[in-house]
Amino acid sequence: MDKFEIFNDLYEIKELDEVKKFLEYCIKKLKIEDAYFNIIIVDNEKIHEINKTYRNIDRETDVISFALEDDKSFIDLDVRILGDIYISIDKAKEQAENYNHSLLRELSFLSIHGLLHLLGYDHMNEEDEKVMFNLQKELLDEYGIRR
Repeated sequence: MDKFEIFNDLYEIKELDEVKKFLEYCIKKLKIEDAYFNIIIVDNEKIHEINKTYRNIDRETDVISFALEDDKSFIDLDVRILGDIYISIDKAKEQAENYNHSLLRELSFLSIHGLLHLLGYDHMNEEDEKVMFNLQKELLDEYGIRR
């Protein structure tokens, strides 16, 4: 059984096959065992709705993670159910263009960013941000996905 699924009902996004391979690499590198999560690709309209409903922020964003391990009722299971990562394909395309890198790089970045949030990493202060962002960069660079 796969440790994660990528759900995309919008249209074909050829980069998702390589994003899946990148995440499989990250799972091995981070030694994630018996843990499962989902990535859901949405458009700006849907992520705006999610952001407004669950975070009370009235705008679209690029990625939102819902960590189920924050809910203690999911802790005593035989496997870890990490949660869901929502990625806006519209924002990913826009940011790839703005940063002058590929859509593959942006989707990979947003995916590992979301996964690290599910694993408990955060960037609420400078020290935590440095740890999380360095790990993201290390994983992307080691796999060969560079800006």
